[in-house]
Amino acid sequence: MNTRLDHRNPLVFDTHELGRRPGAMQRLSRTIDAPKALGLQGVIEVPEGAPVELDLRLESVMEGVLVTGTARASAKGECVRCLEPLDHEVDADFQEMFSYPDADDRGRVKADPADDAEEDDEDRLFLEDGLFDLEPVLRDAVVLALPMQPVCQEDCEGLCSECGVRLSDEPGHHHDAVDIRWAALQGLAGTIQDGEKDEMSGAEAQAGVDEKQEK
Repeated sequence: MNTRLDHRNPLVFDTHELGRRPGAMQRLSRTIDAPKALGLQGVIEVPEGAPVELDLRLESVMEGVLVTGTARASAKGECVRCLEPLDHEVDADFQEMFSYPDADDRGRVKADPADDAEEDDEDRLFLEDGLFDLEPVLRDAVVLALPMQPVCQEDCEGLCSECGVRLSDEPGHHHDAVDIRWAALQGLAGTIQDGEKDEMSGAEAQAGVDEKQEK
């Protein structure tokens, strides 16, 4: 089968050294540039091009190659409470089986390697000419390792609902509470006061005119 994977891709790994010998094992360490959109978009993610450290163990078994590993990286996001930028260290563990294309889920060679009609094949990942692509596994592992609602600190108090100030920066910050039952009366009082001021101004102006007329 002609491979569709590019061995030059840093997330594509070669298993030929294992030789399809059950029990054979290989350890690999590699630092790669993070692919685009690695994480929870718009919430927290590993920036594209940021270093991702991979430690892998490849084990040959009857049905394929079992890949166990850890990915370490630094994600960036925004606190859901106060909207401040934050950094989060990612330590994601994963394990995935990459099956031989000509073997069933028990490691037995299929009578017809071209028969891919098994229902569970849709959920299985396969080796392609001895190569496998780790990217989909890495994406799933990083997403599961990231917080769904990241915070800058566990006791972050968020923002003031009245003025938007960050409460952690002003521990004593508060606003005088106004009973909504009195709010309308306060508005009416303000209107009356403004009216009285206008009347007083008008009266003063009229008094000035009268005084000039008398002179």
